[in-house]
Amino acid sequence: MGIDRKKVGERLAKLRGKRTQREVAEALGISPAAVAMYESGRRMPVDELKVAIARYYHRSVQTIFFSD
Repeated sequence: MGIDRKKVGERLAKLRGKRTQREVAEALGISPAAVAMYESGRRMPVDELKVAIARYYHRSVQTIFFSD
């Protein structure tokens, strides 16, 4: 069973809420383009970044990246 990139992207966009992609990118030390690609499902972050994203949004990695 693989990761559904589209669902993950939708979750990430929802978690971002009213914050801009630039704000999230700066907080995570990545580019706004990377945030956009993760939210669109075109790319999946590496494991270390998954952990950073989960911490940033106060969620578990499992909830964001592996839930159905």
